[in-house]
Order: sequence, then C-alpha cells, then structure tokens
Amino acid sequence: MRGKRVARGARDRADYILFYKKHLPLAIIEAKDNNHEIGAGMQQALRYSEMLDIPFAYSSNGDGFVEHDRTRTEGTLEREIGINEFPSPQELWERYKAWKRIQPEQEQIITQPYFIGDKPPRYYQQVAINRTVEAIAKGQNRILLVTASGTGKTYVASQIMWRLMINLKKRRDLSPNQRTRRPENRV
Repeated sequence: MRGKRVARGARDRADYILFYKKHLPLAIIEAKDNNHEIGAGMQQALRYSEMLDIPFAYSSNGDGFVEHDRTRTEGTLEREIGINEFPSPQELWERYKAWKRIQPEQEQIITQPYFIGDKPPRYYQQVAINRTVEAIAKGQNRILLVTASGTGKTYVASQIMWRLMINLKKRRDLSPNQRTRRPENRV
C-alpha cells in the first residue's frame, strides 16, 4: 500500500509456455543466457508451474535443459537433457495422460477446445475450466466451483458449458427432428 492507495505488484511472466492444444498447457520453460548455469531458472519455472497447473517445468541457458517432472511420484524428478533430447508435444501429452489416468473416451472431452470469444481466460480461469471439464470427463457429476467476487465465475461456467455442449459424449439423446443440443451435465 502507498498511503491509502493499494498498488499491485509487478506482473509475473513465464518465458515460454508450451501447449498441447490452445487451452492445454503442458510445459513451461524459463530461459536464461548462457552466463548462467542450466538450472538457474528452475525455481522460477517451478513457481510458475505450480501457479498455472503445468506438470513439466524446464530451465535452460541455451546449452541444454533441466527438466522437472511433476507427474513422477518416485525416482528422479529432475534430470538434465540435451538440446536434441527435448520431448515432443506428443510425448509430453502421453506422459500427462498416464499421470492423470485419462482414458481414450475421456481424452475427446478434455481436448475439446472452448469458445474464447474476444477475451481469453485469465490463468486461474483456464485452470478452473480445465480441471472442471476433466472431472466431468472422468464421470464426476457434482462439482463446486468457488472463487472470489469479480473473478469471472459466469465466464468460466459459460466456457465449461460450451466445451461440454459441443462434445458428443455429453449430449442428451435427441430425436432426429430436434436441432437444439443441450449438455447432459449442468455445471
């Protein structure tokens, strides 16, 4: 606070976020120049990874990478890899699916893009949307979404409904004469 005025802190910005789909972030890379050690940005990458709900965090100085794999529960969580050893988007997605235990029929729902409109979701809205859709895809029908006033709950709910509405797995059985599609589960 400055006197009676409240001031926001400096914005945090990740150097690179790698997405599997437009709405599914998989990895974050914190880049430093090669005057730093390869893992110099790892703590910053882990902080962003936690905040953005991203499972793979990388630090690089341009000579190689240090990978921190949040999907592992035992063994080595961090390893140093060369520039040519960086995992492909498909490899990261397969590791993510194994970690989350996503079945093929659930994958279609989870990877369904949502209607963004003219305003992209904030990071915490994207996390809420993705977690909710994933829970519904896994069969959970009752979900409570709790956020503070003014954080865009209506926006989040509309994005969740859009993703579910356009997905065939969550549509009601409709007669051939009906053209309106409605989601089976209400959020």
